[in-house]
Amino acid sequence: MPDRNAVRERLLAKRDELEERVRRIDRDLHKRDEPMSADFAEQVVEQENLDVLYSLEAEGRTELARVERALERIATDEYTVCSRCGKTIAPQRLEAIPHADTCIRCAD
Repeated sequence: MPDRNAVRERLLAKRDELEERVRRIDRDLHKRDEPMSADFAEQVVEQENLDVLYSLEAEGRTELARVERALERIATDEYTVCSRCGKTIAPQRLEAIPHADTCIRCAD
């Protein structure tokens, strides 16, 4: 297994980064109390921007949940075990994707 403390620290830093990103996006989404522009073209652009923000927020929350699960798996000594087949996840895979919970075979 990769150095457990180093991986944990890396995941904690990633969690902090993702929490801040989601917080900023959420703040941007909720400060949009001003009415939409009267110009139709401007309304379309504003709606597209909102759609992008909602998508980024969802992606951030999904990745945050994966990081949280990886931290739990470290705490329970299941970090290197594939959640689908029970085999060992290759160290190279965990190095590349620290929040991976499946081996490369099960990820396909």
